[in-house]
Amino acid sequence: MTKTELMNAKGTRDFAPEEKILRDKIEKTIISVFETYGFPPLETPVLERFELLSSKYAGGAEILKETFRLYDQGKRELGLRYDLTVPFCRYIGMNPAIKIPFKRYQTGTVYRDGPVSSDRLRVFTQCDADVVGTKSMTADAECIMIAETVFKKLKIKARLEVNNRKFLDGLLEDIGVPQKKWIDAILIIDKIKKAGENKAEEELEKLGLSKQQVKQLFLLFKEAKGTNEQMIKVFKKKLKSKIALEGLRELEELFAAIPDADKKNVLFMPTLARGLAYYTGTVYEAVALEEAITSSLAAGGRYDKIIQQFLGSAQEYPAVGISFGLDRLSIILEQRKKEKQKTITEVFVIPVIPVNAEKLIAVLLNKLRDAGIKTETDLMKRGISKNLQYANSLGIPFVLFVGEEEVKIKKYKLKEMKTGKETMLSIDECIRILKNQTINEDFQNSL
Repeated sequence: MTKTELMNAKGTRDFAPEEKILRDKIEKTIISVFETYGFPPLETPVLERFELLSSKYAGGAEILKETFRLYDQGKRELGLRYDLTVPFCRYIGMNPAIKIPFKRYQTGTVYRDGPVSSDRLRVFTQCDADVVGTKSMTADAECIMIAETVFKKLKIKARLEVNNRKFLDGLLEDIGVPQKKWIDAILIIDKIKKAGENKAEEELEKLGLSKQQVKQLFLLFKEAKGTNEQMIKVFKKKLKSKIALEGLRELEELFAAIPDADKKNVLFMPTLARGLAYYTGTVYEAVALEEAITSSLAAGGRYDKIIQQFLGSAQEYPAVGISFGLDRLSIILEQRKKEKQKTITEVFVIPVIPVNAEKLIAVLLNKLRDAGIKTETDLMKRGISKNLQYANSLGIPFVLFVGEEEVKIKKYKLKEMKTGKETMLSIDECIRILKNQTINEDFQNSL
């Protein structure tokens, strides 16, 4: 028999139970915040027609290079979704009678055939919240406040960097860059923070900008200092383009809609653009302040044209959203937690009675499970000490012994593993205690 070499596909990984339990808790925390802000769930397929994903109105050339492409048996060209936004836009376009404004959240796996690193996978999970049908900057501010709330609950210190694509378009217009080069120039500007000014200058000149234009651009960025409001004021004095001024006005409205207590974590970042071509206005990214990960933990922005362009319609479908990277958040919290939860089991039942009492054990197990108690029992017919070792190794908080004496008096020994305390209780009393205990400690308190 030929041995198969077992390994993961590049850019993918498995998640052990303790990792998956943590991921699920993070996802539930994010979903709880989405629902607090009035977003209901929506689900779209992993597979989309490649024609949709490759549309000039979708993610753009940069993301298309990373799109996984395949064919079904009918020779139809398909692609794996690279984000949750384009499928959401397709859904809205296919349901034109939908009540506006329409909110939704979605969590799901997305796929990108791009460079791989420890915090950048090819298969990863996004948690998105979007609203379509309003141009109000209050909606944009709500997305930023969602991010603030999520990070507070996860106890992650993060800064939200904010910009506006209209402002960047207008800035390029002001220094005389032709419109057909705006998107490429903006994508280069977006890399300044990571690649540095020298690399950006070199790429902008390769794109066809003159040395004078590049100099003007970087001078404008350097002159803008101080608070968000002070930087906006500088740009308003320096720029004449109507589109730039419109972008700056939207930023003013956005910052005005964010409560003062949360503004300290929100920073106007004039070079931020986000890599996707469909953004039309506000863009934002969340970066960790005290963690090793430098990639964004959440990001999003306004995309007012994509649905309208998909439909070739005169009707406008303004939209804005926020997306959290579950994998990066998991990495941070995995590194932080000294002890990892290895199981979701709340009580482990140890039979210490003859084999012919299996039906009784089954009845007790059903009672516990019907009460919503996560219950496990010995499947290996091991002795008491080995079962206790097993429960202890997984961190199961309670053990319930069922012996001949317990069966006679209809009371069972419940042991709390952490303290060693043992109590004789009826099954109903066990259920009441187990339900009242904070068995799986509140996630936020455990961080």
